[in-house]
Amino acid sequence: MQSTSGPEETPQKRSLKKGPGLLISISMISMLLFLGVVLWVNWSKPRIAPEPLNRDVRSLVERIPGKSDALIYLGMKDIRNSSFWRKVMPDSMKKAPIVRMGGKIDSLMNNRGIVMSEDVDTLLLSFRRAGFKKNDFIAVASGSFSDKLPESFLKLNSVESATAEGRNCYALDRNFWVCPLGPRRVAIASSREMLQGFLKPSGSFLERDSLSAALIDKAVYKSHLWFALPSAEWTNSALQSLTSANSDMKGVGNLNRILHLALSAKFRDGIEAETEWVYRTRRAAFFASTFLWGATKLSGLSESRTNRQSRELLDRVHIQQNLESVIIHTDLPESIFKKTGSER
Repeated sequence: MQSTSGPEETPQKRSLKKGPGLLISISMISMLLFLGVVLWVNWSKPRIAPEPLNRDVRSLVERIPGKSDALIYLGMKDIRNSSFWRKVMPDSMKKAPIVRMGGKIDSLMNNRGIVMSEDVDTLLLSFRRAGFKKNDFIAVASGSFSDKLPESFLKLNSVESATAEGRNCYALDRNFWVCPLGPRRVAIASSREMLQGFLKPSGSFLERDSLSAALIDKAVYKSHLWFALPSAEWTNSALQSLTSANSDMKGVGNLNRILHLALSAKFRDGIEAETEWVYRTRRAAFFASTFLWGATKLSGLSESRTNRQSRELLDRVHIQQNLESVIIHTDLPESIFKKTGSER
């Protein structure tokens, strides 16, 4: 008996390229992208192993009184011995002041003919906020400047003198104390109390100020130049100075939301440097790194606004979010500076 039913219909397959299937595809891709971003933001990426503090610098840091809002170290002797300083650095810049202390200190150095890049071997600085627009500081410098700053000069020009832990200290101004620590080392401070706290430390600074200790550890290169800025105010001031010449960078990277900063540089044939910006949350660090990366790439692609040398420099800048931090690393070879100098 013949069947009266018509031919069987083949069921239609649901397409992922249109209709509901397309919505499902978009949802799945979006979910995977979201999960990828979440994993990336919360993944602790590999870091460059930081150099340890040498024994002499560590002993000085441990003597710093109280806590610090800003720590700066300059290993000028090692920088002078680098190939970059000897072969690349222009002679006109070698005598330029590397760190300006302002006021009486700069005036003293100028009057006594002390050139930081030539006479100073090492310099350690610590600043601590003491009031509105006022900072206490302690600085320890070593080098061959004893002939230019003899104790006889300090005695003659001091407005006050005192003894601290068996050492003679001289006030050249109400907020400017100098204490010779030997034939090649001197301590300079904003007050006698700061000198007293340094000469007779109460415990270890690295144990007392755990935040500064953590930032010092984040500074990768310890022998030539490093900054540790626990204070958000100091951090913002430093970044505003660095970006003052670049209007595109001022509004990028949530610069005003950075809590702490570490920076270090090493001079060899060229310059290798790394800075770490610490934010309050991982999300803030992720968005900051994304904005910075995008701004760097756009600047590199803009031939009308960025010259060839700058684009080559930008190509060597690597930006990465690592948990609550944004890490910016660059390795600039000697050839870049020679090209820049020859084409000026």
